[in-house]
Amino acid sequence: MLLITLLVLIGLLALAIPVAAALGVLGLTLSAIYSKLPLSLAMGEIAWGTSNNFLLVAIPFFVLLGEILLRSGMAERMYNALVLWVPWLPGGLMHSNIAACAMFAATSGSSVATAATIGTVALGEVEKRGYSERLFLGTIAAGGTLGILIPPSINMIVYGVLTDTSIPKLYLAGFLPGVILASLFSLTVIAICLLRPGMGGTPTITSWSQRFAALPDLLPPLIVFLAVLGSIYAGWATATESAALGVIAAVAIAAWHRRLTVRMLLVAFEGTMRTTAMIMAILLAAYFLNFVITSIGLTGQVNRFITSLGLSKLELLLVVVGFYFVLGMFMETLSMMVATVPIIAPILFKAGYDQVWFGIIVIILMELAMITPPVGINLYVVQGLRKRGRIDDVIIGAAPFVITMMLMIVVLVVWPDVALWLPGLAANP
Repeated sequence: MLLITLLVLIGLLALAIPVAAALGVLGLTLSAIYSKLPLSLAMGEIAWGTSNNFLLVAIPFFVLLGEILLRSGMAERMYNALVLWVPWLPGGLMHSNIAACAMFAATSGSSVATAATIGTVALGEVEKRGYSERLFLGTIAAGGTLGILIPPSINMIVYGVLTDTSIPKLYLAGFLPGVILASLFSLTVIAICLLRPGMGGTPTITSWSQRFAALPDLLPPLIVFLAVLGSIYAGWATATESAALGVIAAVAIAAWHRRLTVRMLLVAFEGTMRTTAMIMAILLAAYFLNFVITSIGLTGQVNRFITSLGLSKLELLLVVVGFYFVLGMFMETLSMMVATVPIIAPILFKAGYDQVWFGIIVIILMELAMITPPVGINLYVVQGLRKRGRIDDVIIGAAPFVITMMLMIVVLVVWPDVALWLPGLAANP
């Protein structure tokens, strides 16, 4: 049963069938082969129950928030301000890419939106400053993945819904690892540029007066971040309501800068509807697939198989990490989460791993999938913005950051409190 499931899924993906359709067809195929009951009749109820979840309402709000930040020019001003503050580091503007991705991640909740936004404003600097194009592209692709680790995060909301884990706790748990991972990305750039100085480009010459003059352009993302997370931890709003407050803050800032127009809003609404429709299609198909595999006993079969291996707690985690690393090369991250977390998470929880801590591990593994070929979505986003050359350049440029992410997973395994300290502090003030 497990072998047939994997073969059918790989076959559907190999045919380049859209992910949502592939998951739905897989569910119907397994139902037809292994179930005596017409499980397809449950599709309507599953679709309604899934789309009616209050927490998932946050998804279109966070997508809209990122669209407004991009369309109103706030992201571009933020990037230009950061450019003035980091030219003294080996690698210059590549640190601006990472820092801008981290700041935008603290408002958008999406890795694809983060990579696309920062890539749009940064790519013009590659040739101008003489940077190694591959490494420069790699910093955008890898930095973009921070969008789902630094809160707020759409993927954290989905994980929380799938495992019944507190969203505010996940947000707190993701903050410190997100900052550390962004710092490790910058250290990776520094190390490479020290070993090969020619890759670091020409430093930007700035004055302190220019730097201080640009500081106001860094305030809008901070205001949005405080509106979203501050409202949650002050007890004023739920995770969903805080997303709406973030949109209101972004609209107010756009109006303040006189960038709030009907055309801008219409373009932002259209982009939001397209992205939300894609996400919800994947969620609905994946929830139906989960219902089918539970009904036919596949979940129990997987549990029995893993239990029969007699693995220790650490060995079990290593197997899961390896599984996600390989699967992430071939599946889109959100669909991979929805299809696998309901099966794998209970096994890890039973082994004694913390729900919140494992959520951060899963998110980093999803980030890893975004920059590992052949299906690493951020690689294609950056290449699409570049509009020339081969995608091999982006893949090679992102490769050092794959190692950095694996190092971050090791850090979390050795020191779990890196993720659990802030949630514990909030629970016991």
